[in-house]
Amino acid sequence: EVQLEESGGGLVQVGGSLRLSCAASGFKFSDDGMNWVRQAPGKDIEGVSAIESGGSSTTYAESVRGRFTISRDNATNTLFLQMNSLTPADTAVSYCAKSRNPPAGQGTQVPVSS
Repeated sequence: EVQLEESGGGLVQVGGSLRLSCAASGFKFSDDGMNWVRQAPGKDIEGVSAIESGGSSTTYAESVRGRFTISRDNATNTLFLQMNSLTPADTAVSYCAKSRNPPAGQGTQVPVSS
């Protein structure tokens, strides 16, 4: 059974930073591309960033490019998202997911206060 547990969220002020983590289990993590997605209040889920299985290729939504960095540690089955220069528009529940799959965890909240 695929298990994904996000952590690292919390209240942050405009301009602040957070590092999200996603602990993966139940599948061979190093074989799968991974995504971060988020859902802002009252909005649809938005793709934020993706990373291929080996970690060398990454993509970002235009809204976060240059501010967010996705990475992974295949030795510990952990996915990361470093978020810098946060704005109120980044307020959302963030989830990790296997590529081409919906989120499987509870998500972690990222409220950005102005």
